[in-house]
Amino acid sequence: MNAPRPTPWHEALHRLQREGLPHALATVVTSAGSTPREPGARMVISESDVFDTLGGGTFEFQVIDAAREKLAQGEAGMSLEAFALGGRSGQCCGGFVNVLLEVFPGSAATLAIFGAGHVGNELVRLAAPLPWRVLWHDSREGVFPAWTKDQPRLVCCHAPDPQAAVAALPAGSHALVLTHDHAEDRALVDALLQRDDIASIGLIGSKSKWASFRSRLTDAGHDDVALARVRCPIGLARGPDGEPIRGGDKTPYAIAIAALAELLPMVGNAERADQRGLAPAELRALF
Repeated sequence: MNAPRPTPWHEALHRLQREGLPHALATVVTSAGSTPREPGARMVISESDVFDTLGGGTFEFQVIDAAREKLAQGEAGMSLEAFALGGRSGQCCGGFVNVLLEVFPGSAATLAIFGAGHVGNELVRLAAPLPWRVLWHDSREGVFPAWTKDQPRLVCCHAPDPQAAVAALPAGSHALVLTHDHAEDRALVDALLQRDDIASIGLIGSKSKWASFRSRLTDAGHDDVALARVRCPIGLARGPDGEPIRGGDKTPYAIAIAALAELLPMVGNAERADQRGLAPAELRALF
């Protein structure tokens, strides 16, 4: 049986960019003397995988370590790393290599949507241009439309177990709960409230639905401080007293627009640290 073909760097870069996952692109930009690879050689490094090679050996491991350190610290942008092959790298080639590290920290935010009904469909469509990773869940099989295959940064998740689905969410996720079943909605909100690292929780429904949920969730052990984390109804402006100001349009498209507009200030400024990289004069001095 033939071994699977290794994933080349450009395929890995395309996939990781499309999925909005953290990764780094390492490129040999200059070399002198005897070196493992020529300028232009590239490698992609994620938090758990490496794609392609800059030649192997201790030098390559040090490039990987440098990239993962920057990924762990959330450092975006470019940096130039210098390697003397024989000193820092522990190799005997005797050459010198400059490697450009371009670090992409991933999507600015993660939006977890529970429910693939009419509002869920509109939310996912409208979120496509935003620099967010969308995790779309539904407990039913075969409900995700075919067009989702073409949307970047979107992962569709069959999630029959609310507790397991919530437990798998990345820390800092923003959650919107709008399934086809009130009991499932309540189980999801209960599970979300059990985590203190969920950035926000939104629940579709009326004031009477929330009153019923609030009573059940109180019985389940959630106090007033925890319950105040839940926005219900979603997508409504709120007055100084925190009470929602009702609007007139209840179509799925209008609710989805309003819900995303409500989330935008919560996500905050999606810009990362300065990504302009090295100043031109500093870069020219290295060549």
